[in-house]
Amino acid sequence: MSSDGSDGFTTCLWFDGRAEEAANFYLSVFKDAKLGTIARYTEAGPGPVGEVMVVEFELNGQKFVGLNGGPEFRFNEAVSFQIRCKDQEDADYYWDRLTDGGQEVACGWLKDRFGVSWQVFPGALLDLVGGPDPEGAARATRAMLGMVKIDLAAVERAYAGE
Repeated sequence: MSSDGSDGFTTCLWFDGRAEEAANFYLSVFKDAKLGTIARYTEAGPGPVGEVMVVEFELNGQKFVGLNGGPEFRFNEAVSFQIRCKDQEDADYYWDRLTDGGQEVACGWLKDRFGVSWQVFPGALLDLVGGPDPEGAARATRAMLGMVKIDLAAVERAYAGE
């Protein structure tokens, strides 16, 4: 990770004193993860000297900054991240790790232990709910809407009319 001012964008996540903890959690979850710069508060403030101000990290090629900004703002579902997985096994991996200490929601959505919202699903799900057979796609969508964690095999059976 570089601070050379190059083009691109970085998602900034606002934490209340837990940015480094969150970064370390995400680094343990994502298989392709890198830790970047950790900047600490100085005597200039506004946080306690030596405490983490920001921590850079990268997950599956996406850059993030965790900012210890204080309690003023909280995460909500208006901003979330999708993990389109190669298969059910991959989706189960991310689901199990991100829900550890978090909350299962619906239709593949969850909140992790920090309150960040994620949708985890096998990529083939989109081929079913948007499939060429409108009746099959409707059945697949109804099946998905009844799920918390996505079960691709069940959605495939629904698409097929089984």
